[in-house]
Amino acid sequence: MGFLDERYWTDRYSAGQTGWDIGFASPPLTQYLDQIENKALKILIPGAGNAYEATYAFEHGFTQVFVLDLSQSPLDRFKERNPLFPESQLIKDDFLDHKGGYDLILEQTFFCALDPSLRMDYVKKMKELINPKGKLVGVLFDRVFPFEGPPFGGHLEEYENLFRTYFKDGFIAPCYNSIPERMGSEAWINWRA
Repeated sequence: MGFLDERYWTDRYSAGQTGWDIGFASPPLTQYLDQIENKALKILIPGAGNAYEATYAFEHGFTQVFVLDLSQSPLDRFKERNPLFPESQLIKDDFLDHKGGYDLILEQTFFCALDPSLRMDYVKKMKELINPKGKLVGVLFDRVFPFEGPPFGGHLEEYENLFRTYFKDGFIAPCYNSIPERMGSEAWINWRA
């Protein structure tokens, strides 16, 4: 799966081949953010793509939101749509090379865009990036797709075994507030460092 590089994702965005993009912030994540009182949390959204969740968080008072993507194209489009968003918080980088510490990492199916052979590396990197008492929360696809990805599917049970390698505290469960088109095919994760 070496084809899933910067050029691949840039070409997908340029061609408008973004079938995974729902066009707005994911309800499970917006409802989670709505419950947080501490707007000073340092938040990372990796593999953010169009980063609707970053727009939502920023518009709701979160000032330390960092958007990370391998491709410059979605970052440029995000900046056009969000001119007041700090440019220093838009990061073009490979997630597995990224350095930093975050209080909250929001996962919006980025995990399912990665080659499955990188899933253990993903989990290990998440553990490294989360500050003590920080959290990784978000949505994964809880289904197998009838095509070769991305996205790459899987099931809740295999994900739980994978995440528990590095995260002892937290849970994964069926997502109860998915958009109608994805109801019954998403899992919600909430892991604590």
